[in-house]
Amino acid sequence: MSEQEQHNEMDPMSGEHVEVSGVYKNELGRVEKLERGGVFPADPQNGTTEWELVELDFDNHHEGRTDPRLVAKDGDDDPEAHMQHPRRHKGSNKTDS
Repeated sequence: MSEQEQHNEMDPMSGEHVEVSGVYKNELGRVEKLERGGVFPADPQNGTTEWELVELDFDNHHEGRTDPRLVAKDGDDDPEAHMQHPRRHKGSNKTDS
């Protein structure tokens, strides 16, 4: 995002509806987890404040184990295994002599 686009973008204010579930921080550093459809709360001392999204609420529905497809295999240290292309021929690497 360019600087000009960021300049024109405003953070949500207290009283507005929450569009994305996540962790938000206000101008004073107060951090709160808010759910989509809720309302941004006012600060108890200063009233209306701006809120900034700090972390998305992401539920990936997994059981805490790494996907077996992402675990490194024994042959993964071979550079040829990472360079797969239909026009690539074995032995055509610049490092091959």
